[in-house]
Amino acid sequence: MTTPDPDAPALLLIGAGDSLYRGYALKTLASRYRILLLDTEPPTWQNPYIADHRVTDLGDLTALRTAADDLAAAHEIGGVLTWNEFAVAHTAAIAQHLKTAGLDPEAVRACRNKAVARALFDAHAVPSARWAPVNNPSQLRTATAHLGYPFVLKPAAAAGSAGVIRIDSPDELGHAYAFAARAAGHHGVTAAGLVAEEYLDGPEISVEVVAGPGGHTVAAVTHKQLGTPPYFEETGHLVAPALRSSVTDEAEKTAIRALEALDITHGVAHVEIRLTSAGPRLIEVNPRLGGDLIPHLVHLATGIDLVTAAADLAMGLDPAPRATRRQAAGIGFIYPKTAGRLLSLTADPALTTTSWCERAVLEQQSGARIAPPPASGLDSRLAHAVVTADTPAQCRQRLDHALTAIHATIDTTPAHSGETVAA
Repeated sequence: MTTPDPDAPALLLIGAGDSLYRGYALKTLASRYRILLLDTEPPTWQNPYIADHRVTDLGDLTALRTAADDLAAAHEIGGVLTWNEFAVAHTAAIAQHLKTAGLDPEAVRACRNKAVARALFDAHAVPSARWAPVNNPSQLRTATAHLGYPFVLKPAAAAGSAGVIRIDSPDELGHAYAFAARAAGHHGVTAAGLVAEEYLDGPEISVEVVAGPGGHTVAAVTHKQLGTPPYFEETGHLVAPALRSSVTDEAEKTAIRALEALDITHGVAHVEIRLTSAGPRLIEVNPRLGGDLIPHLVHLATGIDLVTAAADLAMGLDPAPRATRRQAAGIGFIYPKTAGRLLSLTADPALTTTSWCERAVLEQQSGARIAPPPASGLDSRLAHAVVTADTPAQCRQRLDHALTAIHATIDTTPAHSGETVAA
């Protein structure tokens, strides 16, 4: 258990997230700074790591400013940080309000709106997808003439591949529009806030970039594994410096050009890119730490601590990240293959005794109603595992072994006759 140091500088964190995917990050922050938390619910698992908190609406800037001022009256706040995709713009505004280091709120808003970001990429000749804004089903049909098939429809502001769907024919337009609009509404974006984009072929990566006083520094490249089209749920990530090549070098340059186009000059950014047959093409820029334990993988693989780097930058410091090791680290996610009620979820006990399995986490409780993506999105994940290895190939083999050691039994019938689903 971490006891916050009463003499440590105070860092204001806006939105802690959930313990499974952000607990490690909060623990890291608390080892260095005194954490003040603004969140939508009273803290529970966060309590050992925070010195003070206020409950407020993260989507209401006025309420956030009032809560931040309340904490600032009791503590000398040195910086403001978030890893919450939907709080990044407000966090920039709060940092500006408190006169701490941070991004320009206008740059963050442009970054989060995929249509605005695409226009900036076009203006700065950053290789990206052809695109068209979609405000209604009629505009979606019009976009097909510009983009051709297949193309991708997505919310203009969302994360984690939520609401992203590939469209292969005119017959799919109605379903796709409803799917993307529903996801946009779930994330507080109007149904009109959609973007149609050219479908990009090839593997997907993300470039993790530290932007500070010395410019943009690439910390790592993350190789992403996606589920079966037309949906784009993320099934795994791999960080391995040994996979660096002339192609990833070019992708790194593209990521930095995209950040410069958006005027993202501060903090840690997560830049998503497709390695197409025509070269790297920009998907989107997220001005925050990557999710899905990606910063944790970067730390395991390279020794670079992106969480600490983001916090230091928020406090006005220059982290100067430098790799201290070179290995491979990967994460894999297990989704249900069928809808039903979860009867049991187990992991082979031997898995946790292996030196290379850093964690194997069961995310659901028996009795939970579950469904495969896209019905439940990221909430449908059953479990995840993190492994390390000396080489990328060995890492993938170990990850496959770890995931097959996790088993779910799902009741798919009213009579409660369960079936065992191999992970």
